Amino acid sequence: MTILIGLTGWGDHHTLYNDNNRSKHKLWTYSSHFPVVEIDSSFYAIQPIKNYQKWVEQTPEHFSFVIKAYQSLTGHDRKLLTNLEAKDIVNNFKKSIKPVVDANKLHSVLFQFPPWFHLTSKNINKLKKLKKWMEDIPVSVEFRNRTWYGEHTADTISFLEQEGWIHTICDEPQAGEGSIPVVLEASSYQSLIRMHGRNVHGWNNHGQENWREVRFLYRYNEIELQEWVERIRELQKQVNQITILFNNNSGGDASDNAKQLQQMLNIEYKHLHPKQMDFFDLM
Repeated sequence: MTILIGLTGWGDHHTLYNDNNRSKHKLWTYSSHFPVVEIDSSFYAIQPIKNYQKWVEQTPEHFSFVIKAYQSLTGHDRKLLTNLEAKDIVNNFKKSIKPVVDANKLHSVLFQFPPWFHLTSKNINKLKKLKKWMEDIPVSVEFRNRTWYGEHTADTISFLEQEGWIHTICDEPQAGEGSIPVVLEASSYQSLIRMHGRNVHGWNNHGQENWREVRFLYRYNEIELQEWVERIRELQKQVNQITILFNNNSGGDASDNAKQLQQMLNIEYKHLHPKQMDFFDLM
């Protein structure tokens, strides 16, 4: 049974770095602390192959990446794509991540859908097409709309299992239709958990200028993390790998909470980079 704990990105976690860490070596340093990370830049643009090659080279052999799918594929940019256009984007995306796949460092491609992605026949067909086009690349799905759950939870999980999607479990504010409950159900041999914090005020407050920063401004306390220790123990009965990513990073809390949960679960990672790096080897 494997439990991987990491963060959604490696750039802004100041508690991990010191003045000696040059910006280009942050991922190297990050991977001396955690065995997995989420790549968020792929959501905003399909990254050059050279970026993935660099990230593969900067991480240890057993490191893994969760790569967010490009926003045009999830509908965040609200562009209406033909099947031909969407399939072409998928193919370009797959080509871009090939270095990660070839290095056996891909956890999954995460398709995080927007709050307006309701449970409809059209959206079910979209999931089927995306899975078909992604072929044998592992894919995980995160919903931001609660119509997929409640009375439809069993059907949703059954569909994801049938189609080969990894169900993403979320801890997030309960703030209406654009948020989802904690659903401790697996659709695969593994589970992905994303910890977004519980800032109810910031979750839907899109109007303010720094909304994205406020949204994930939250620090889990020990009682809340203990709830997750118990939930993770329950999930272990369903799957053989659990990956937990902390996204409450606006105030620098994600890395501390991730380390805290790791300690509470009595996990000690091997095969990480050494804490002290030799800059002469990295020049």
